[in-house]
Amino acid sequence: MGFMDAFSKNDEVTENEITVTTETSEENSREELNRKLRQTFDGKIVRKDLTKHIKEGANVPIYVLEYLLGQYCNSDDEAIIERGVETVKNILSNNYVRPDEAQKVLSLLRQKGSHTVIDMITVELNMKMDMYEATFSNLGLSRIPISEEYPEQYDRLLCGGIWCIVQLEYGDSSDDFGIVDMDGAELRSKKSKQKDVSPVSITKLTPIQMPNVDMNQLKQGRAAFTKNEWIDVLLRSTGMEPDELSYREKWLLITRMLPLVENNFNLCELGPRSTGKSHLYKEISPNSILVSGGQTTVANLFYNMGKRTMGLVGLWDVVAFDEVAGINFKDKDGIQIMKDYMASGSFARGKEEKAASASMVFVGNINQSVDVLLKTSSLFDPFPPEMGTDTAFLDRMHCYNPGWEIPKFRPEHFTNDYGFITDYLAGFIRELRKEQFGDAIDKYFRLGKNLNQRDTIAVRRMVDGYLKLLYPDGNFSKEDVVEVLEIALEMRRRVKEQLKKLGGMEFYDVNFSYIDMDDMSEHYVSVPEQGGGKLIPEGMCNPGQVYTISHGKSDMIGVFRLESQMLPGNGKFDRTGLGTDRECKEAVDTAFNFLKANGNRISGSLGVLNKDFVINYQDLQGIGMTHKLALPTLIALCSIALGRPVQSSMAVIGDFSIGGTIMKADNLASTLQVCLDSGAKKVLLPQTSAVDLGTVPAELMSSFSLVFYQSAEDAVFKALGVE
Repeated sequence: MGFMDAFSKNDEVTENEITVTTETSEENSREELNRKLRQTFDGKIVRKDLTKHIKEGANVPIYVLEYLLGQYCNSDDEAIIERGVETVKNILSNNYVRPDEAQKVLSLLRQKGSHTVIDMITVELNMKMDMYEATFSNLGLSRIPISEEYPEQYDRLLCGGIWCIVQLEYGDSSDDFGIVDMDGAELRSKKSKQKDVSPVSITKLTPIQMPNVDMNQLKQGRAAFTKNEWIDVLLRSTGMEPDELSYREKWLLITRMLPLVENNFNLCELGPRSTGKSHLYKEISPNSILVSGGQTTVANLFYNMGKRTMGLVGLWDVVAFDEVAGINFKDKDGIQIMKDYMASGSFARGKEEKAASASMVFVGNINQSVDVLLKTSSLFDPFPPEMGTDTAFLDRMHCYNPGWEIPKFRPEHFTNDYGFITDYLAGFIRELRKEQFGDAIDKYFRLGKNLNQRDTIAVRRMVDGYLKLLYPDGNFSKEDVVEVLEIALEMRRRVKEQLKKLGGMEFYDVNFSYIDMDDMSEHYVSVPEQGGGKLIPEGMCNPGQVYTISHGKSDMIGVFRLESQMLPGNGKFDRTGLGTDRECKEAVDTAFNFLKANGNRISGSLGVLNKDFVINYQDLQGIGMTHKLALPTLIALCSIALGRPVQSSMAVIGDFSIGGTIMKADNLASTLQVCLDSGAKKVLLPQTSAVDLGTVPAELMSSFSLVFYQSAEDAVFKALGVE
């Protein structure tokens, strides 16, 4: 064995030793964390692999399962856990009501005289009968009398319903409901006729949720864990395995929990499929509702004026919209009312103003890569047009969570370790909505001047949410505040960057920063995806390739690319990519006719009549082809004819008429902002636009080398770098 072989062998041994050591240390830290959990939160934790295995075979919400597992499997003894799992399976098998087996369960109830079921129960007050009536979601029963003690004790029964374990009895219909009040006296009807009363009666009802949450115990228990351990506990409580995630990915999953812990918080997350965007709001929290498909009405979401009842925003902590592309209000004023609510937490219906505290979450899929979206449109592109291009609506988004950075979930991403029982997690998160940590920023920092009032509110709410989730006991250092402040600034800046694309100079101030009060140093925060590829590449392009920036057909400012080819011929000119747009074709013909008439003033070697030209026009951002194509076409024709490329990273602005008159660029400041975002380093600009430079911020103007031209021929010389 040679020296190098021995060296390689030693390397392999060392690597194997490191791998084994790492795995051992991970196992030890995991065991230590589980020991702390059992010691500090005994009775409030559950092994998540038990939930996972039973969930795969039973279509019940996770919080129903974990309530039962917490009752029967609260032990370290494998034998007790095994017996407990069998008990839970038997309970679900015998008592959980599947909708297609409702009649079978009712028949069983009639035969036995009594039966216990697990079902979603909603209670309503029957004003005519002066009594409360229960409706069973899966069992299909309605108008079942229920003692008033239950809706008084568990008001969620009256507000959308909750899952319960219910003992039912079957008996003859009479004016006796078969139930008793708190004092043991039999409840009787206030009416003599009871032909409609069902023979089914409720003898006992137990909600499947924690009766109360001791916040002092939570705050004292938090002190036993480090920050990283607590993050792992929170993620395992939602069913995820933090050891399979990077530190950044953990933070993004924690961000999904912000709407649950903050009142009136608006979050958007768009990303690939299978990244669990809606999982948290559908399965983990009993306090959130997922509106699937996006179809809704103002009455359902906000306020029903006919019934005079609050909609979803008044009944739930979080209203999440799945598949944002399909959001559709049947009412014309739906989006306007939503904008009002997202900004202020209140809305006007009829003669009065209603307030609610529900957070709004918008999740959906991105069908293209983020790079393509950033180059060609905005990250809000999957929204329906009436939302995705409405800057007033989008400005109300406090946070944009980058779903494309979260991995597609595989089986190993789901944990087998201990975490909080889902109801306990949901319970203390709900209690944390009442607390405020947002002013923690002011103790150490001041926000930069680029943040307006909406930006400041958004950042403060995110900082408040992160601190409440990670440090519910209120013990955090300056370094902890820096960490949450930077990620909060990034999440809000992502929204602002897209607004800048859609709204131009109105949203120019995107350079978010914070100032350290100790040394008054200013720290800027960027968004990771903004450093990606640009539409206008660096370096020299091929001859005949030109980038121009101007207003498209939709009146938005965008980037357009011209690519040219030249063949031997007799002065023929073809253009592709313009479709049937007459104004575009006229602008292009203007350029070619000008070149034929004035070509000798540009160069004697052009030889336009001895060649055939083809130019392809591309609308890079899908905003409709611009009509200002004469000047870029002239530069592209001269570039390909002379074999000279346009200067590197140059954008062409402006146009000329058939007589050669130079036309001023419209909306110069916004146009230059698009130049910057597209990657331009040099801008070819008409001299007539110099008077508008006063409208351009100095910081923006200093980002380019501005090159002015006085005539069409001058523009060609300067574009090709000819002195």
